[in-house]
Parts: sequence; C-alpha cells; structure tokens
Amino acid sequence: MTAIFEPLLAAAFTLLGSPVTWLEIVAFVLSVWMVLCNMRVNPLAWPLAIAASLLYGLLFAHSRLYGEAGLQVFFALIAAWGWWQWQFGTQDGGAPLVVRHLGWPARATLTALSLGAWPLLGLLLNHATDSDVPYLDAFPTAFSITGQWLLGRKYVENWPTWVLVNVVSVGLFAVKGLWLTVVLYALFTLMALAGWRAWARLAR
Repeated sequence: MTAIFEPLLAAAFTLLGSPVTWLEIVAFVLSVWMVLCNMRVNPLAWPLAIAASLLYGLLFAHSRLYGEAGLQVFFALIAAWGWWQWQFGTQDGGAPLVVRHLGWPARATLTALSLGAWPLLGLLLNHATDSDVPYLDAFPTAFSITGQWLLGRKYVENWPTWVLVNVVSVGLFAVKGLWLTVVLYALFTLMALAGWRAWARLAR
C-alpha cells in the first residue's frame, strides 16, 4: 500500500526547512474546499471529508502521529454517517435536521467526556505506539470526535469545538515540522470562527 502512494510522499518543495509532499498539498486543497462547503451547509462537504481524511491519515502515519492518523480513519467512517444525517436525519419530533444550538446540560456532558478521554488516549498512545508527542496528539483527537458528532447533527457548537482543536493542532503540527498543515489549521481556525458566526445566524 505504501508503494502505491510513494509518489505522493515525494517532496514538492521545502518550507521552513521541512519538505512539503504532494500528498500534503492535495489533502490541503480538499480540506479547505470541505470546510467552505460545511460553512454553507452543503452536503458535498462529506465526500470531500472522506477523501481528505484518508490522505491525511496516510500523511500522519508517515509522520508517526498515530492518534491523528487513527482519527482520520474515524473521520472517513463518520463522514459517511454525517452525509446520511444531512440527507435523511431527523431531530426530536421527526422534523428534518436544521442548524440549531445544543442545550447547556449536553454541552457540559460532552466537554466532560472529551476532557476525560484526552489523558486516557494519551496514555494509550504513550504505551502502544512510538509517538513522541502522545498527550499533545491525544487532545485534538479527543475533541475532534466530539466536533464531528456535533457537525453531523448540525449543532452550532461544532464550530467553537473546531476552533479549540485547530489552535492546539497548529502547535502539534509545528512541533512535527508539517508547515503546510500548520498553515491549513491556522486557516481552519479563521474559517471555524466564520462558520460559527454563519451558523449562529442560521440558528436564529
């Protein structure tokens, strides 16, 4: 499998002393397109998410970011669920899903679950892999699972969750020298803020 993607793992150019691969470039473009579609509540975001996630999974595994790599596989799987939710999912009462807010008790529960999952996942990565940043890797992994569920169910709160994930991810990828991905996640932070504002308006 690695041999098939070997050309994509070749360096296209060097940025700040680290190689930027063709794989990272393609995943970058698909990811930006995906978030733009999410901001517009366009279901095309989900097949784009599947493609981008699989490419980033390969990139992160190649960089020994196993939490992030596993997360991308999860993203690809849950994107199929999210695609179905946006097309056929219903909310309480059977009405089609619309952009809406999550109640405070549910927000508190999801926050507590995410914070609890963080050190457990970090411990797993620390003992089961050769990751050199297990706990830093685990934080965005744990909160991204929450963000993806919120996004699939069209809750506005997915956007502040992504803001947090993206800010931490900028530091994580800087440590690993994935500079184009650093730029991507910095851009994601700005786009998540814009998405938060856009969806808040829709929820009103």
